[in-house]
Amino acid sequence: MLLSIVIPVFNEAQTLLLLVDRLDEALQELNWEVLFVNDGSTDASLEIIRVAAQTDKRIKVLSFSRNFGHQAAITAGLDFAQGDAVVVMDADLQDPPEILPQMVDLLLEGYDIVSPQRVFRHGETMFKRWTAALFYWLMARLADRRLAPDVGDFRLFSRRAVLAIRSFREQHRFMRGLVVWLGLREATLPFERQPRAGGETKYPPLKMLRFAWTAISSFSALPLRLSTAAGAMLSCAGFIYLFYVLYLAFRTNQLVPGWASVVVLQCIFSGMILLALGMVGDYVARNYEESKGRPLYVVNSAVNMSQPEHTIARASILIGPDFGDVSDREPDKAARLAIVAVLDPQLGGKLVPPLISR
Repeated sequence: MLLSIVIPVFNEAQTLLLLVDRLDEALQELNWEVLFVNDGSTDASLEIIRVAAQTDKRIKVLSFSRNFGHQAAITAGLDFAQGDAVVVMDADLQDPPEILPQMVDLLLEGYDIVSPQRVFRHGETMFKRWTAALFYWLMARLADRRLAPDVGDFRLFSRRAVLAIRSFREQHRFMRGLVVWLGLREATLPFERQPRAGGETKYPPLKMLRFAWTAISSFSALPLRLSTAAGAMLSCAGFIYLFYVLYLAFRTNQLVPGWASVVVLQCIFSGMILLALGMVGDYVARNYEESKGRPLYVVNSAVNMSQPEHTIARASILIGPDFGDVSDREPDKAARLAIVAVLDPQLGGKLVPPLISR
């Protein structure tokens, strides 16, 4: 059985060599390949993985023309992976390669999907843990109750699960929701999430908020229904207040012209209207973007890759006569210098000599 490991890469130069080293140690008894998907990195990440691929044909590289996002990189990896089973994991080593053999064992028991579940998050702030818990709680109630808490994109898929996921070609993607939507047999494997081995998180709070909204709007129309319910309740409150004003006008002498109540009501109703219009507009905009049918990603270079045997929908693959066939080329001097410049002696030191000695 060939195990393909899909790893999106965006500015992860400090961890890549250590990651390859740990993969090699953890998978000695398995037949494996690793597919790095460079998502428009601006550091030396692409140079590092290209040189690594030139010294080991099990290492494959796809490179995007620009940054298309983490979910698009996962999609491209699944589109090109040739293995009988496919793992998706991050490059920051928070997803430990050492548990991959256990995941494969579970897959061989008949599961289509194996999902490691974080039981503890080392190196993360209380704010990060609290917001993560809130996110999974909201998703379970707004999108799909089958979404397990603390299960991310780190997963192992059977071949038929990969083929099923390939059929999803929507622009705004929430892979965790798509996997759950399939309803295939799934096993969970508890593990402790380690701190990043290097670099910085690629999901700051604002980006996490956008990701959460994409997840909710991709799988639920509940925000629209909530705005409708809130509008109905405020309208009822407005009519009740109207009857109260009429009572004061005709039955008492206590009605004093004033602006306070008018301003309060205007603020409430105007705010609700704008909020509802904003939600509707966002859903309409997403439908508009889907209707254009633009590619999910653009691949402009590859290493150790063959041309895909199947048609890949909504993807732009700039295939030249030497597409992916550079495994026998010598690493250029600029690539070697880029690697030396970013290497920390404690990160991947074992891999430095074979990578730059040729």
